Amino acid sequence: MDFSLTDEQDELAKTLHAVLARHSDPQAVRSAADSQLGYDPQLWKVLAQEIGVASLAIQEEFGGAGCGWLETGLVLETLGYHLAPSPLLSSAVLATAAILESGNAKACERLLPGIAEGETLATLAWADSKGRWDPATNDLAATRQGEEWALDGEATLVIDGMGANLVLAVAQTETGPGIFEILDPEAIGRISTPAVDTTLRFATYTLNQVPARELALDAEAALAKVRDIALVSLACWQAGTARRGLDMTVEYSKQREQFGRAIGSFQALKHRMADMLVQVETARTAAWAAAWSAGTGADDLAQRAASAAAWCSDALDHIAAECVQLHGGIAITWEHDAQLVFKRAHATSQLFGQARTHRQRLGELLGLTAA
Repeated sequence: MDFSLTDEQDELAKTLHAVLARHSDPQAVRSAADSQLGYDPQLWKVLAQEIGVASLAIQEEFGGAGCGWLETGLVLETLGYHLAPSPLLSSAVLATAAILESGNAKACERLLPGIAEGETLATLAWADSKGRWDPATNDLAATRQGEEWALDGEATLVIDGMGANLVLAVAQTETGPGIFEILDPEAIGRISTPAVDTTLRFATYTLNQVPARELALDAEAALAKVRDIALVSLACWQAGTARRGLDMTVEYSKQREQFGRAIGSFQALKHRMADMLVQVETARTAAWAAAWSAGTGADDLAQRAASAAAWCSDALDHIAAECVQLHGGIAITWEHDAQLVFKRAHATSQLFGQARTHRQRLGELLGLTAA
């Protein structure tokens, strides 16, 4: 396993950093978070159409760039560093993975080109009423009506659910969970759900005999793969945010003076920031290892995804706490970026499951007693 970037990957990262440095300053992040969409549509247009971030994991035959999940993880890491809100996680990860893993070639040909271009904003309704990823307890039910299906029930934590114009859903059938495409998105009852992290937008969906088309039935294995890809992507996002928290803390420690000296010169604070660096580097290693497994289709994806999800969540929680403490009171004000790191840590540590849940799953996958 080689974690060094290729020339193309290095150029992608540099381009993204340059674009986001220009278009995603702190005030722009707050303005986007306050908007109805939750992100800057002009920035998303640049990212999707000029850089092609939404097309990276999609094969060329379906209008994509034919790269993989490692490149998508690299993009998410960069977005996490700049705290930039975008629909990448919902559209180019969750929905794209669900379509690809469904194995439905016709659906791939019909749906993926629009997602790759950034014109289609897709999402996946995956959570049950308690916000858990568990297809066995999903609250959406699918009933066959002739050649089509109808969906009933409620879905929570639908990421970017208010603005999505292509909606996929996980629903129960008589033979198990399936993946469905909502044929009439306007028929969905949508309620915006506030999040701790203002750069994340959720919706609660209510469906009452909403027509749908099956993408895959008996999709338990496909959904397990989608979940692993989602965990990997979230871990990359968290690793980028953790790096931002470290960098802003180190920079502040050089500027803030106490007793006539920069606080970064105090040995106790040096040790704490050194510990932060260890957390950042190990989180990035865990995230990249999982992204490599996702991108290469390695057999150890489930283990690496669970490991990265647990480690990166805990690491970002630690970084966020240290970032707030070492900044003092200013770190929890609306005007300072540290509050964005803090809220990102708390929101993402619950999304797709808590760290302890991922550790328990990792123990089961390895045949060990869960810690």
